[in-house]
Amino acid sequence: MNPRELKDHLYAQVGRIAAALSSPKRLELLELLAQGEKSVEALAQAADIDIKLASAHLRVLREAQLVQARRDGKSRIHRLGGSEVSDLWVKLRELAESSLAELQIAMARLVAEPERLTPQRAQALLDRVRAGDVVLLDVRPAAEFRSAHLPGARSVPLDELEARIRELPGDKEVVAYCRGPFCLMADAAVELLARHGLRARKCPDGVPEWRAAGLPLESAAA
Repeated sequence: MNPRELKDHLYAQVGRIAAALSSPKRLELLELLAQGEKSVEALAQAADIDIKLASAHLRVLREAQLVQARRDGKSRIHRLGGSEVSDLWVKLRELAESSLAELQIAMARLVAEPERLTPQRAQALLDRVRAGDVVLLDVRPAAEFRSAHLPGARSVPLDELEARIRELPGDKEVVAYCRGPFCLMADAAVELLARHGLRARKCPDGVPEWRAAGLPLESAAA
């Protein structure tokens, strides 16, 4: 292989990653898997696509070594190839947010002034949680909470929240979070909590953002 062929080969290998990331649905699947491993069926349902299309997207991600799979009976369970894949998703989304006016406008519809995740902000939130001044609410599915969650968080999945509203103290602020800035479950939770007279706000960052920032996480096993 001559020098030109070698360079072409090197760029082509990096291009495999770029090609795998070129689909919006594959990006969504990566974000879902950043919350914890999932079956093809669960991924298809969460991404609102059929199982056949989900399997095709996952095959592309596996071929690029971004995703791995294992057998569990008749199901095939997928997980990210490593924490660096989750970090890549976060960095890619942050680059898009800082560069694309269209995305900035769309994000402004979710929150007028999004908070940037910093160690100082994270520590301030954790201090309030530990002091008992704030209830940190994880409204993702319980399996995702068990895989990893923000320190001190309480698991109340969104589809259980209204039935379990009495579990939350009425005299404390509730901070709800879900899968990250693009996820709307926390928004729905804040709206529901407000209707019941609770003080609530959204934390736009989730597990992938905290992991990428080097901040602490907990898991049910720990």
